[in-house]
Amino acid sequence: MGPRARTLLTAINGTTAVGLLVAVTGGAKIRRGRDGVLIGEGYRRRVPPATCFTVGSVIMCRRSAEWLLAEERSALFGHECHHRGQYAVLGPLFWPAYWAACGWSYAATGSWGSRNFFEKRAGLHAGGYPVDPPVRPWMKKLKGRAASGPPTPPPGSPSPD
Repeated sequence: MGPRARTLLTAINGTTAVGLLVAVTGGAKIRRGRDGVLIGEGYRRRVPPATCFTVGSVIMCRRSAEWLLAEERSALFGHECHHRGQYAVLGPLFWPAYWAACGWSYAATGSWGSRNFFEKRAGLHAGGYPVDPPVRPWMKKLKGRAASGPPTPPPGSPSPD
């Protein structure tokens, strides 16, 4: 799906309108970026604490649009643009799906993004997430049980069939 299609779909599904509302209520100034992306520069709310985050086709950025669009941050810009594509496909359903993925990731590793499907697809390193944090002890136990499979009956036991 190309940039124009993503921009059109996020406009139709209403997520870009929500993004503009988030930007304005966060004290951001709207600037045009590349490929139909809008940048809410100077976002001032404390939540979320990330330097950048995306809603629809609007990337909120605590810094300037020039900072985000600089060549040395092209991976970060690409990461946020990937989220725009996710919004284009899922529309408002992105929010509950994303937060469920955050919950799973945090429960498994203590990181909101490392095991989050959406962040992994957008590129963990580009988004500033730890790429391979250790899993929590309960996950190790769960993995250990799954790897060992069902218990085998002792020799001479009757067949379960």
